[in-house]
Amino acid sequence: MRIRSQAPFRLGLAGGGTDVSPFSDLYGGAILNVTVNLFARTTLIPRDDEKIVIRSIDRDQVFEFAATPELALNGEINLQIGVYNRIVKDFTKKPLSFEMITSMDVPTGSGLGTSSTLVVSMLGAFVEWLDLPMGEYDIAHLAYEIERNDLGMSGGKQDQYAATFGGVNFMEFLPNDKVIVNPLRTKDAFLNELNFCLMLYYTQTSRESAKIIDKQIANVRESSQDALKAMMEVKQQAFEMKRAFLQGDCDGIGKLLHQSWLSKQRMASGISNEGIDRIYQVALDAGATGGKISGAGGGGFMIFYAPLNNRYSVQVALEKLGGQVLPFRFESKGLDTWVIPS
Repeated sequence: MRIRSQAPFRLGLAGGGTDVSPFSDLYGGAILNVTVNLFARTTLIPRDDEKIVIRSIDRDQVFEFAATPELALNGEINLQIGVYNRIVKDFTKKPLSFEMITSMDVPTGSGLGTSSTLVVSMLGAFVEWLDLPMGEYDIAHLAYEIERNDLGMSGGKQDQYAATFGGVNFMEFLPNDKVIVNPLRTKDAFLNELNFCLMLYYTQTSRESAKIIDKQIANVRESSQDALKAMMEVKQQAFEMKRAFLQGDCDGIGKLLHQSWLSKQRMASGISNEGIDRIYQVALDAGATGGKISGAGGGGFMIFYAPLNNRYSVQVALEKLGGQVLPFRFESKGLDTWVIPS
């Protein structure tokens, strides 16, 4: 028997960063995101030899352990180990023996929520294998707890919920870890046009989002007025983006992306840099009306909105800079699991 699972990566279009504590606890956060047809994938193969084998395709690494109730973190595959430890602690109360194979369609640190999406994918495989009584909110919350509490990784909450629910969602992040996911009903013609005009550009760089997020957290704790004002602006832009989606205002989305990018850069140092600024200006000069970095900032993927047929001139201009425009489609389905009998 093989258990397979996949979870989609997300594009955060507005409100990014307002899902991070303590801002979300003090002021409430709001984000609009959409999932795409790029995935984190997990395969679980049960074993009966009291061993655990974990294969990371992305890292080209294989680790073997004795099946014990808790594995020690090794700094290489902490996400996989963290998920296993929590499954045993919360559910089975005894060791499990299996082989786990993980892979991702995009590089780690690319700004599409890679770590959280992989955790959701792994949890989905365990839920399917063990028939655990967990709904979408349960899986997303547990993924958040594993990353933020068990592993001490800095970050927000949107990625886990986007990967689990899938589709176009307006999310609200409230005190006491309360999250409300509001799926948006949109017309196919609007989504098709938006998909045509949105471009995903990989800068060929990755970044460590935790450092940028830690600066953002410090700005909130120190009550940095400019940073707080910027976060309030970014939060408000999420509500405006929601309105644009519901009204089918494609071009308005491009303008909001631009406004959001200007605000986001003031949330913490390191979100942009000279290279990102140059890429952004080249895209605008070639016909884009707006864009932003995906995720915390500093590198990875950038999103651009190019109206009419401008996507072609924007793509040519961007690829001259050495990066890659990656084709994608919106993905309406979230976490998906299935079993292949032996």
